[in-house]
Amino acid sequence: MRRFLTLAAVLVLTAADQLIKIAADNFLSGGRVIRLGSFLAFRYVENTGMAFSMLSGKTVLLSVVTAVMLVTILAILLSGKVKSNVLYASLTLIVSGGAGNLYDRIFRGFVIDYIEPLFVDFAVFNFADCLITVGSFGMILYLILDIIKEKKGKEQKS
Repeated sequence: MRRFLTLAAVLVLTAADQLIKIAADNFLSGGRVIRLGSFLAFRYVENTGMAFSMLSGKTVLLSVVTAVMLVTILAILLSGKVKSNVLYASLTLIVSGGAGNLYDRIFRGFVIDYIEPLFVDFAVFNFADCLITVGSFGMILYLILDIIKEKKGKEQKS
């Protein structure tokens, strides 16, 4: 059942990402910007790179690396070896976001970004990037807590 729910979550989150990107393309392409005060704007950007436009124009390389990583993480998830719910959910979010951006790279040749924070000098990003970021923070939190737990276990044995 967990495998089915994982695949369903990945499909739903990836589909949500794609629907939002279609809306961004329809409503924001052509230079239209929607501002929410001085806090946030929605602006259409075509990103041929990755985070902060690193490796711009390296779409094939980014697609291959992303696909290998996604298949590897998905295999780990579906293997049943991940016991922690926090780690499991985190990896599921990472795969979902990665799949959304991979879809863009393969079928559009670029990733559609549209969320622009105005309160800080930061890159324009998208929902898939949010999934990857939240999943990564969850994974880091899990690893930190696991290290603390292991350290306490060693201290109690001493």
